[in-house]
Amino acid sequence: MVERGETSSTGGSDGTQDPFPSAKKITKRPKYSRFTQQELPACKPILTPGWVITALILVGVIFIPIGLASLFASQRVVEIVDRYDEDCIPPSFKDRALGFIQDDNTDKTCIRKLTVPKLMKSPIYVYYQLSNFYQNHRRYVKSRSDKQLRSRKDESKTTNCEPEAFAGDKQPIVPCGLIAWSLFNDTYKFSVTNQPLAVNKRNIAWDSDREHKFGSDVYPKNFQNGRLIGGAKLNSSIPLNEQEDLIVWMRTAALPTFRKLYGRIEVDLEAGKEITVMIQNNYNTYDFGGKKHLVLSTTSWLGGKNDFLGAAYLAVGGICLFLAVAFILVYVLKPRPLGDPSYLSWNRNPAGHLN
Repeated sequence: MVERGETSSTGGSDGTQDPFPSAKKITKRPKYSRFTQQELPACKPILTPGWVITALILVGVIFIPIGLASLFASQRVVEIVDRYDEDCIPPSFKDRALGFIQDDNTDKTCIRKLTVPKLMKSPIYVYYQLSNFYQNHRRYVKSRSDKQLRSRKDESKTTNCEPEAFAGDKQPIVPCGLIAWSLFNDTYKFSVTNQPLAVNKRNIAWDSDREHKFGSDVYPKNFQNGRLIGGAKLNSSIPLNEQEDLIVWMRTAALPTFRKLYGRIEVDLEAGKEITVMIQNNYNTYDFGGKKHLVLSTTSWLGGKNDFLGAAYLAVGGICLFLAVAFILVYVLKPRPLGDPSYLSWNRNPAGHLN
């Protein structure tokens, strides 16, 4: 019952039944605020010719000295790059390189002569460089067990390591996976005038990898014991956090051409000296058309040799200065009157509403 003078919740003001009761919905409008209506104070710069020209000149003046300094630092780096994968195949196997590298009875020793172009101050970093090797392939990158590498109690966790997860007796392989299985196994020995050059292979891996990703209680187990050997073998008496060649290799590269640190020569090499390198050419890159290079390089405050960074800074700085000069000439020769900023909407009405 509805008392006299009142209306039903579904009725009209005259007491009649509302034919569309569902049409009466409460609209949820957002509460008004200057933030939701974009009326907060804001910086709205006007790019006048003066501001644009000043910014371009500033970028050019900053970038060009940085580019010159970077380029000079890169030019001071002394680098020796020697590709040896083709020359280390005997003439009788030139057309059968894959058969040579897969034959355990062939002598893989190769002697290379390198000449020092300029004084190389220690430390001299020794790298091996591989080309056309896609360490960034999705299945290759996932073929490892980080838990197994960190702790001995997790050595059986080989979920992602197939086909290199278990040995023939169903015992877990440590370290498992294709990354470890394909560990680079070429070796280098250096000498100058019949005097051996020692290569320091300590501290070539990242500290964070040695301390947090590879356990001190994890030892190689059943590694490279199958019929198909992928790469280097590991010393089963040395824990993984001390096997730095493995640690360096396990940090996969993003590009198909990459360098990895092999060691350091900690003596200076005079210009004109001849370095004799005895290479054990074991690693199979012939199956996939890869290339192998031996790299000896010094460093600068910028790192290794990298002309691109300096050239990029010079190019950007030069373009900015060129545009600044062009805009100055246009502004002087064909000036245009600027509009009055007071007519802009946000100056006429700070709230942002047009009248």
